[in-house]
Amino acid sequence: MKRIHINLSVKDVQRSIEFYSALFGTSPSFIKQDYAKWLLNDPSVNFSISQTPGVTGINHLGIQADNEEELSQLYHQVGEAKGKVRNEGDTICCYAHSNKQWIKDPQDVEWEMFYTYGQTEVNKVATKECCDDNCCQV
Repeated sequence: MKRIHINLSVKDVQRSIEFYSALFGTSPSFIKQDYAKWLLNDPSVNFSISQTPGVTGINHLGIQADNEEELSQLYHQVGEAKGKVRNEGDTICCYAHSNKQWIKDPQDVEWEMFYTYGQTEVNKVATKECCDDNCCQV
């Protein structure tokens, strides 16, 4: 089952953990000093927060695949959408080892299609260079 993914940039991770834990009725599935993630089943969402200096609000949206087959299907759908695409491939980001691809919608909203196959102790923050005219295929 695929999950919608929402990543929010926040000013204060601890205060945000308290707020979203109360809102969702459960504690995060994964917590670090600058990051937290809730893997919720109802609603089916991967909701994460990250502390990004000087930035707040929606960072990006996405769809998380449960396996490589679902990811392949998502990549096919990305191709059909005909947006600006960047294939990040095998990467480490947000304390996770994932395979991912990015697409921008007509409003320039970034969508991340990914499958996570392991956790890491590293938080390599994804760059905001996705889908500019220098890196993308049309």
